Amino acid sequence: MPDLNPNAAAYADKLRIRVCGICIKDDKLVVVRHGKTIDNYAFWAPPGGGLQYGESMQDCLKREFLEETGLQVEVGRFLYVNEFLHPPLHAVEFFFEVQTLEGELATGYDPEAQAEGQLIEHVQWMSVKELQNIPRQDKHRVLQLLLSLDDLLGLPHNFMP
Repeated sequence: MPDLNPNAAAYADKLRIRVCGICIKDDKLVVVRHGKTIDNYAFWAPPGGGLQYGESMQDCLKREFLEETGLQVEVGRFLYVNEFLHPPLHAVEFFFEVQTLEGELATGYDPEAQAEGQLIEHVQWMSVKELQNIPRQDKHRVLQLLLSLDDLLGLPHNFMP
């Protein structure tokens, strides 16, 4: 059984629906670093989070971006679906292209977690080269094989294997 951070226990052993955003500006992608979640790895990923009952995917993504990054965004086109399966965590993730409207990038928070139990550690704009320098196990699989940021916008509009 993997070593799971107790602060991530609320997400374990259930299927979650997540909505995530690909936000590119000045040849950089905004990414969030989560604290050690599974097996003591930090985890870099595009901003996003859990869809709440009765909430549209677009509203979810706007809320998550504001909470995690301080940025207000406009949700654009649907890009792809990814299945995140790393037991005990399991999520189906819907990725959309987003554009910033206003706000300053700032490390946000997860309102469902207590101050001492936050998983979000840092947010920043990163170039492809910076993303490539992050160890593979420390980043979301949509970031693992990037050659250019266009790769994130041009993936097939279907389920990622």
